[in-house]
Amino acid sequence: MPTRSSGPISQDWEPVVLHKTRPKTQDLRDPKAINKALRSGIPVETVKKAVAGTNKKASATVVNARKLDEETEPAALAKVAPEIRLAIQKARIDKKMSQAELAKQINERPQVVQEYENGKAVPNQMVLAKMEKVLGVKLRGKVGK
Repeated sequence: MPTRSSGPISQDWEPVVLHKTRPKTQDLRDPKAINKALRSGIPVETVKKAVAGTNKKASATVVNARKLDEETEPAALAKVAPEIRLAIQKARIDKKMSQAELAKQINERPQVVQEYENGKAVPNQMVLAKMEKVLGVKLRGKVGK
């Protein structure tokens, strides 16, 4: 049998610490991984970005929501004025453009141009400014005066 030394007992090796690698964010967004976590009972947090993938600013939505909250009676949102829609149509036809071509030049969907020309859209100053620039016609402020 081995004999012990009479001095204090000491350890002569270093501790080893093992770390798990964190999953990549792309792996966390994988639908399969999300379904697996839901099935196993792990809490899953989903966060929707306020203006993800849109051409709108969040502050404009907040202002409109605040105005609607302050109103006592339900109010209809203002639509495009007849003078503006006629000015858009006339300028577009004078430039021999289709609605789709105009929409492409102002980086909007063709449906947006169609709604403005039909008078169904709620006027957005940014969209009107883009149309003014492309068509060369004044659409904001007092039109035709």
